[in-house]
Amino acid sequence: MEITAKMVSDLRDMSGAPMMDCKRALVATSGNVEMAMDHLRKQGLKSADKRAGRSMGEGRIVERVSKDARAGVLVSLGCETDFVARGEEFTALLANLAGLALEKRVGSVEALLEQKLGSSSVQDAVKGLSGKIGENIQIQKVSLLEARAGFVGGYVHHDGKKAALIALATKAPADQAQTILKTLGMHVVSCRPKALRRSDIAADVIEREKAIFRESEEVQKKPEAMRESIVNGKLNSFYANSVLPEQLWVLDEKLTVDKALQAALGGPAAIEDFALIVVGA
Repeated sequence: MEITAKMVSDLRDMSGAPMMDCKRALVATSGNVEMAMDHLRKQGLKSADKRAGRSMGEGRIVERVSKDARAGVLVSLGCETDFVARGEEFTALLANLAGLALEKRVGSVEALLEQKLGSSSVQDAVKGLSGKIGENIQIQKVSLLEARAGFVGGYVHHDGKKAALIALATKAPADQAQTILKTLGMHVVSCRPKALRRSDIAADVIEREKAIFRESEEVQKKPEAMRESIVNGKLNSFYANSVLPEQLWVLDEKLTVDKALQAALGGPAAIEDFALIVVGA
């Protein structure tokens, strides 16, 4: 069967694949458009597998929060160049992935890849876009938070490459809670806390910090009887820099995050959990 220029052009409009790939697909399937679409899809998946090891330093993050603000997700989709990350197809896929993750209450990359997106799996949809665009594209991170006694909210930085999500326990009205949650999200993105509680920091990390403090010139020049007390003081400063509720509030360094929340909400409030995602980190 003769493969005409119009057939190639029509397939290209339908698939978005390069012109020569469309022609090869039509030749391989004797002009059967439906089979040619399947052929292009298979070739795209194969090429995506070949690119899977290539470095991804770019991408974007999308946040989705349920209507009642009791649950929220962050989804990060990685790629190789910022040009692709700004593209309509990449943006549309990421939006669909975030919506799906929220709908299904999915909290991991593995679980999201197993979901269905339209007529195909999420994994095939991501590979398909990778094969079509010609870059390594993969879901990098997925975070799901649910508030047991309050609300979920957060902040995505204007570049779409840094985002935070927080679950906050409070009896304050939803609009008041969302205002502080956005600011708290900005704080998390700016100050990069390592943990929600002191106990969440791994024991080996604490021991390494203490060893560094003990061997420091400042501690070594002090009398031996004083050294452990000084080390403990430095460890408290480490916690204050690392544990979210103990950090100094980004808008007022006279307050800790915990004190700032109580003041802003006019009563008891507690951070139940938080997530921070940075593209490329």
